[in-house]
Amino acid sequence: MMKMMVVLVLSCVLCVSADGLHEDLAINGCSDSDGEFMYALDGEELWYADFINKKGVEPQPSFIDHISLVEGGYENAVTQQQNCRQNLKVELEAMKDVPLEFDPPSSPMIYSRDNVELGENNILICHVTGFYPAPVTFYWTKNNKNVTEGTSSNVPFPNKDGSFNQFSRLEFVPQLGDIYSCSVGHQTLDQPLTRIWDVEKTQPSVGPAVFCGVGLTVGLLGVAAGTFFLIKGNECS
Repeated sequence: MMKMMVVLVLSCVLCVSADGLHEDLAINGCSDSDGEFMYALDGEELWYADFINKKGVEPQPSFIDHISLVEGGYENAVTQQQNCRQNLKVELEAMKDVPLEFDPPSSPMIYSRDNVELGENNILICHVTGFYPAPVTFYWTKNNKNVTEGTSSNVPFPNKDGSFNQFSRLEFVPQLGDIYSCSVGHQTLDQPLTRIWDVEKTQPSVGPAVFCGVGLTVGLLGVAAGTFFLIKGNECS
């Protein structure tokens, strides 16, 4: 049985200064088994409801000025989910003969949060976009073994075309030769999409040093030859 998710998107453009505009976004979405409630500003997720651990989460990076929402955010999200499920029943009945559209996710992209330094704590990020409906499921491996510790995923974020994008993170310590993979599952896929990422240590290239050495040698030989012929010319005269 196909799942249907009702997503209510409320957005408005706020003029905060003479220099530019900002876009505020709130999403309340639900299905027969899942739910999502989140706030965003200018495409950045500020707050979402964690219905499993029954709390609000503020996944804001450390390099921005922290923004806290009003108290009672999680309780409000629970109430909005109840309303969403009531609306879902009505809309499922009204749209039972309307075929649903599905879009598969893009091939995963993997990159490290920071420059890779062997033995230094880092985070691998796996990103997919363009899928509908949400969510996708992420799977991580290290050296062909499944990894769950140190992993986390954000809630799906809407694109302007109505599809979604989503991230997963893996905390890791780079060691030379380690091979990681991120696989993404979605109801449109017969099998997960997988991207492999391996730890490489870039060694200083010997090419420039060799070419500089050859060039210097040729130059010195040229100077020596020129000096030899100059002396011989003076002796002949």
